[in-house]
Amino acid sequence: MKKRILVALGLLLATALGLTATAGYLTFVRSAENPPAEACGGRPRSGPVVVAAGASMTQGTLGANWVDALRDRPEHRGYAFVNAGINGDTSGDLRKRVDSDIVACGPDAVTILVGSNDVLDGVPVADYRADLGAIVDRVKEKTSARIALMSLPPLGEDLDSPRNRKLGDYNAAIKETAARAQVDYLPVHEQAVDFLRKSGGAETPFGFDFAVALKAGAEHYLLGQSWDDVSRGNGLTLLVDHLHLNDRGGAIVTGLVARWLSEGQATPSRSHPASGTRP
Repeated sequence: MKKRILVALGLLLATALGLTATAGYLTFVRSAENPPAEACGGRPRSGPVVVAAGASMTQGTLGANWVDALRDRPEHRGYAFVNAGINGDTSGDLRKRVDSDIVACGPDAVTILVGSNDVLDGVPVADYRADLGAIVDRVKEKTSARIALMSLPPLGEDLDSPRNRKLGDYNAAIKETAARAQVDYLPVHEQAVDFLRKSGGAETPFGFDFAVALKAGAEHYLLGQSWDDVSRGNGLTLLVDHLHLNDRGGAIVTGLVARWLSEGQATPSRSHPASGTRP
């Protein structure tokens, strides 16, 4: 009897570990769809190439996948969307791979959404500004792509928290970089804040950590909950785990980028900001 109990407990433990490993892989480890390593490197191209560069909010395995949402829109039939988002990246990490993951793709358009990890890791704003500027300058030097810099969504939904006040300095650096380099600026942060204020959210304090993120991934991938459902379970409105965007948040990014792409259809190599998006 004791042996059977131990065997059963062992099986339960193995199952739990297996499910945890599956959730961890799907959430943190697996690559984005159509990453640069697969999509670029001299392959024939039949339509516009859009490179979405950034970190986990771009990779889209933890939270809304706005790059896939763009890919699925009818007006983007024939476009090649390259997902150059990597979980955990800072602006410095993206700067190191700008040639291999952006320039090598020969893009017609490039979006950049990076910096949340810089804030969380305490990267000085001056260093962040330098890295972001170097990324933009390199893309401009080596390609004729239109470029859009996106402001960073809130970190947690308490908009008056010290962390979100600190975030304001990084978003100011994004806006300044866009103005200096004469590239487009997409107001993700501004639209997210407007949504949160209108929704009358609970201003839940920031509570992101690995366990919260893993739980969110398990609820989505193993239990079939939507990212909005996961978000709701955490007392949040736009963020899944206090950091990554749910489906409502992802729709903000999708809408902004889709509009930006449509504005540039007639002149895909413009060097000046699109109308309505000047910083």
